[in-house]
Amino acid sequence: MKTHTTLCAGDWVEVRSKEEILETLDKNGRLSGLPFMPQMFKYCGQRFQVYKRTHKTCDTVGPCTISVSRSLPDGVHLEHRCDGKAYGGCQAGCLIFWKEAWLKPIAGDESRSATANRKASGEVDARCSCTEDDVWRAINYSPTGEQARFFCQATELRNFTAPLKWWDARQYVETYRSGNASLGEIIRGFLRLLLRHSGEPVRREALVRVGEPTPSCDLRPGDWVRIKSYDEILATLDKAGSNRGLSFDAELLPYCGKVYRVKTRVEKFINERTGKMQRLRTPAVILEGVYCKSLYAGQRLFCPRSIYSWWREIWLEKVSETAISHQLSATKPIIAKHEMA
Repeated sequence: MKTHTTLCAGDWVEVRSKEEILETLDKNGRLSGLPFMPQMFKYCGQRFQVYKRTHKTCDTVGPCTISVSRSLPDGVHLEHRCDGKAYGGCQAGCLIFWKEAWLKPIAGDESRSATANRKASGEVDARCSCTEDDVWRAINYSPTGEQARFFCQATELRNFTAPLKWWDARQYVETYRSGNASLGEIIRGFLRLLLRHSGEPVRREALVRVGEPTPSCDLRPGDWVRIKSYDEILATLDKAGSNRGLSFDAELLPYCGKVYRVKTRVEKFINERTGKMQRLRTPAVILEGVYCKSLYAGQRLFCPRSIYSWWREIWLEKVSETAISHQLSATKPIIAKHEMA
């Protein structure tokens, strides 16, 4: 695993110009296999703070029975999530990957071009000649009579990352050096593993009841909800730890009992393994500031990808704004902070 800490969490960067970025891309709109997606152009010339380095990320494309990590040493996440507009209206809201070649540090040598950065890293190919139209053409493939297949960063993850062995201790050193997690957070993460708080969805020995019927999703963006207790949610799950195919895993447990605002409904999304659009028979919801923090993920511990958690409406109870006002004035119940929305 290559350690590379040019950019760290908290650093300020400027997204390079469209022309500079196009210089780094091949005819398929990719740099070392990582697609530059059309919606990323709108950020050119703007300044943002690095959220996390992507030296480690979770594999959501491989077999679902395998929980592994992948390595991408020269990339970062900023604050941006995919809006899905170029991808058939996908509502997953994935955090976007950025190559360092597409960014320039605010405090660094701002005159250095993106192409120069690629030459320094040995990635440049003088034959590369990409246009904005090439970037748009690369996002989908629609054979006659077949469902369109989309190509985005999520579907292509295995093409721009490398396998990361769980026993490679350098990943945890890099997690600390990059600022992705503090020393205290890392120690607490390992203590959770030692206490056998694994990535299992929930206490499987308790999953013996058949969940009650799942209601239609009537929640709308802006609604306030309280996430039910673990025991209440447990009563809605089948023996596989799911409700109508949507699993409730350990990463959702820290949010139980807290109050959040609904961000969006999830009705359709791109299947990362097939690239095809899928529709949920029973819509789910995404809550503001509620995402996977990789607290119980085994070898995926400290993954910075911050994937949004999906919630069944039966796991939530609507709270009136009047009740929210009373809670705020009382300052006793926990109203969640809306981070990484």
